[in-house]
Amino acid sequence: QVQLVESGGGLAQAGGSLRLSCAASGGTFSSLSMGWFRQAPGKEREFVAAISRSGASMYYADSVKGRFTISRDNAKNTVYLQMNSLKPEDTAVYYCAARSSAYASVYISSYDYWGQGTQVTVSS
Repeated sequence: QVQLVESGGGLAQAGGSLRLSCAASGGTFSSLSMGWFRQAPGKEREFVAAISRSGASMYYADSVKGRFTISRDNAKNTVYLQMNSLKPEDTAVYYCAARSSAYASVYISSYDYWGQGTQVTVSS
């Protein structure tokens, strides 16, 4: 069973930056593709970014493209989400997810494991 623990959330001003981390345990991290999703109050959970298990392929939601960067360190069993040029509309709970596949996915239903989430609040 894979456990995922997110960290790095908090309060940022518009235009600022935050880096989220997601530490995985209980499985073979290098066999997992990873994703970040977010859920704002009153809205459905949505895709943010995903990365293949090798790190060679990344995908981004249009709303974050050019501002967010997903990366992974297989030696540290950790995936990151670097968030720059933050906007108030980025405010949400951010979730890390993992799937037992080589290929990254944008679909929530394709992920097998989820973290508890970390709050990101961006003030204007």
